[in-house]
Amino acid sequence: MKKIVAATLFALSTSAFAQKIEVSLPAAAQHGHLVVVFAKDGKSEPRMQMDEQYRSAQGFGVDVGIDGIPSAKTVTVDAKTFGYPLRSLTDIPAGDYFVQGVFNVYEQFHLANGKSPWLPPDKGEGQKWNRKPGNAYSKPVKVHFDGKANSTIKLTLDQTIPEIKGTKQDPEVIAQDPATSKWLKYMRFKSEKLSKFWGRDMYLGAWVLLPEGFDEHPDAHYPLVVWQGHYSAGMQPAFTAVVGGGGRRGDSGYRFFQDWTTGRLPRAIVLYVQNANPYYDDSYDVDSANVGPYGSAINDELIPAVEAKYRGIGAGWARATAGGSTGGWEAIATQVFYPDGYNGTWGACPDPVDFHAYQNINLYDDPNAFFRHGDFGSVPVPADRKPDGSILANTSDEFAFEYVLGTHGRSTEQWGIWQAVFSPQDKDGYPVDVLDPITGEIHKDVVKYWQEHYDINAILKRDWSTLGPKVEGKMHIAVGDGDTYFLNNAVHLLDNQLKLTRNPRSDAEFQYGPGMPHCYTGGPSEYTMQQNNANWIQRLLPLMTEHMKQTAPAGADVKSWVY
Repeated sequence: MKKIVAATLFALSTSAFAQKIEVSLPAAAQHGHLVVVFAKDGKSEPRMQMDEQYRSAQGFGVDVGIDGIPSAKTVTVDAKTFGYPLRSLTDIPAGDYFVQGVFNVYEQFHLANGKSPWLPPDKGEGQKWNRKPGNAYSKPVKVHFDGKANSTIKLTLDQTIPEIKGTKQDPEVIAQDPATSKWLKYMRFKSEKLSKFWGRDMYLGAWVLLPEGFDEHPDAHYPLVVWQGHYSAGMQPAFTAVVGGGGRRGDSGYRFFQDWTTGRLPRAIVLYVQNANPYYDDSYDVDSANVGPYGSAINDELIPAVEAKYRGIGAGWARATAGGSTGGWEAIATQVFYPDGYNGTWGACPDPVDFHAYQNINLYDDPNAFFRHGDFGSVPVPADRKPDGSILANTSDEFAFEYVLGTHGRSTEQWGIWQAVFSPQDKDGYPVDVLDPITGEIHKDVVKYWQEHYDINAILKRDWSTLGPKVEGKMHIAVGDGDTYFLNNAVHLLDNQLKLTRNPRSDAEFQYGPGMPHCYTGGPSEYTMQQNNANWIQRLLPLMTEHMKQTAPAGADVKSWVY
């Protein structure tokens, strides 16, 4: 309700304005969210130029045919339509622009709990509204925009983003590459738990990287390494037989291929899970009131199936997990939430592990997420920065960006998925707002729920007597102290808290990269950022497998996979 009131007040505050945009929708675009984008630069389509930083193209968003809003053949964007970075058409200077519309098609999900939210299903693209198959869009048109002109700019959404099936981006096509298919397998796994929650068939994608010698050693059983991170059509970490293809990632993928296939690395199964969902390109691998039981689906359904099919050892002492950024949080959370199921986590540049530092917001003590106020002055809360401290985006603008892309937390962007994962579900079937996306007011009752269920530092502190012994020797965390999203702040809070633990005293390892930005993974201090990322899995696998062998229970299989 607060969101609606705030948006209404915004609309009433805009002045009378002549120029508007009229968008004609096709029959297939009747339920969803319209985004209209203005760009000064015509080198790429406007839909590809919107992001959360200050150089972003200008966008406006409108819900259509959902949540009580009627469908329509035409939709009008005018002075009352909420925008980002500028909040209204009235703020756009007169001039020449490239303009384009995209309609993100929603479907109504009928959840097991009886609620029926309208959401954008993933179509294999990893929740990218501007590249989602089936979404309607218009060709960019160059227009002269003048707010004083009594005219209408007309757009027609007569184009459709094509399907991925059968293309080079199709995971099942990628899996057929003869250069890598000996080692790399793909599974499309139907989850009964997720299907029940969502009220329709729901699938996980699983890339399984088999060790060299798998076929030649049929009696060997292998440890499992779960690699965490954002959606990718192909295997992560990159694994490619192509020399010099695809920049630094392609180069590191080829080096990994060489090291893997020539026996220079310990034998293990590496699993990368695709878990895009109606809220984001990744589920955060935990059970959630809004996103569903992804933690249970992955750990109780998918992993046992992978280990059974590909001769995994199938025991907690023989599993480890690693990842960076979103994957860093997932790797740490997986070890904490499933402490007996894993024997080590290596989390790099993790998303907020303490909500006192929710990026740069203190959810517990700040009354507002967008501004900090003194008696006479105020400062905006920054969200993104360069390592030298230069600010790239403020929190209020990032929330405005996401609100333009989708109301009710449906942006399929970063703040939206955190809220979807961490919040309880509202009576309308959507995540409860942890903060007002227009005003920044923080809702402390929701924060309390977040603290009890997903604040990793708070959970470790609360449950240390039982969790402490189970995570001994297992936690390894790295972050750059110039992290782009201020994620180092929460890592320091976790580090400081774990230093205070007793019975047992935590032996968690932390490494900080002075001046290093986001995606720092640790390693030798003389490494550049590029070196630090290029061989991360090669550095981790020997550490993981040696720790497994040293901590394996009596009688465990520590030999069949060593050849």
